[in-house]
Amino acid sequence: MNSEKFTYQSVEIKRVGPNKTVRRVSIRNGKGTKSVSKYVNGKHLGTIKKHIDQTHIPLIKGGTFISGLFSDCGCGKKSNTSKQRNKKSKTMKKK
Repeated sequence: MNSEKFTYQSVEIKRVGPNKTVRRVSIRNGKGTKSVSKYVNGKHLGTIKKHIDQTHIPLIKGGTFISGLFSDCGCGKKSNTSKQRNKKSKTMKKK
């Protein structure tokens, strides 16, 4: 089977309480993308979409599990910027 004609799609939905995480992998014509969407209480928080590394495509084609495939797609994780803003605003109010 030629890698340029290889087509693959996979969707994984994980639910924990009111939270839902959707992980998608799609490969068309030898090029692949992965995406992670985050939902809380039915509201869409955001989606991160990235390219799949070319070394992972033959592994996916062979049916091999790739641990950490979505580790760089940190959708819905809290960043430190809001904490830093809160610290700045609290220190400004004290002065």
